[in-house]
Amino acid sequence: MPIFTPLALAFLLQNDAAPTSENGVAHGANALMQMFGNIGYVAMAVLVILLIASLYSWTIIFGKMGTFRRATNASRRFVRAFRKASRLQEIATVVGDYKDSPLAQVFEDVYETYKRQTGGAGAPHNLAPLERSAQTAASEAVTSLERRLTWLATIAATSPFVGLFGTVMGVVDAFQGLGTAGAATLRAVAPGISEALITTAAGLFVAVPAVVAYNQFAARIRVFASATDDFSRELLNSMEEIQSRPGAPPQSAAAHMPAPAYPAPAAGPGSLSSRPLSDTGRELPSRG
Repeated sequence: MPIFTPLALAFLLQNDAAPTSENGVAHGANALMQMFGNIGYVAMAVLVILLIASLYSWTIIFGKMGTFRRATNASRRFVRAFRKASRLQEIATVVGDYKDSPLAQVFEDVYETYKRQTGGAGAPHNLAPLERSAQTAASEAVTSLERRLTWLATIAATSPFVGLFGTVMGVVDAFQGLGTAGAATLRAVAPGISEALITTAAGLFVAVPAVVAYNQFAARIRVFASATDDFSRELLNSMEEIQSRPGAPPQSAAAHMPAPAYPAPAAGPGSLSSRPLSDTGRELPSRG
């Protein structure tokens, strides 16, 4: 109610000052232009800052939407390829096709560590380096998805205060106009009140989309982090089964993973595990 009262007063003043017109749209446009014409330099600077912040936040929003869409699609295709493959080398040769997937990044780093440890032949001698490699790769993948999200949080938190600064300066201008006029008239206080309301509305207009987008992106990043951790454990479990498999030929152990946990076409000893990712944790986001 305290906000709408000065807004009504300012709009009534603009109606009194603006010429009468039969076209209601043109009359409203003239009133709006007059309101912007009464804005001072401080309020104009505030609006420019908020405009830049809004453009940057929407750039981040659209960019992250595309990034998450590509990551989701690539992860689903990578999981399907991982389930169908019977050899580690088959996945390693095509992992570059899924570079947007955080799961593919984890597999690539773990496989490189495996090759350095075994020389490309035999079961892994020690799973601890593989576990550390998986943890590092998962952390790097999530950090990459979180890039520039802090700017969204900053814009969402500071934009209302920037608009509030313009509001305070508008109220100061209103009191100065009241003192200069020497009488409590609408014409004396309306310009400052209009300036205050415009900057307040602009701050909220910038902050609200940034808050909504940040919360949505943060929730989806948590889902990606959970899926990445689950895939890391599944991959490490498969490698641990290679290490504990009795009587497996060294060359075959180096080239194959353990037999699938669920019914699948027979691929002999060392086929990839076919357990779905959803059985070990959360599924990937359903939207891009």
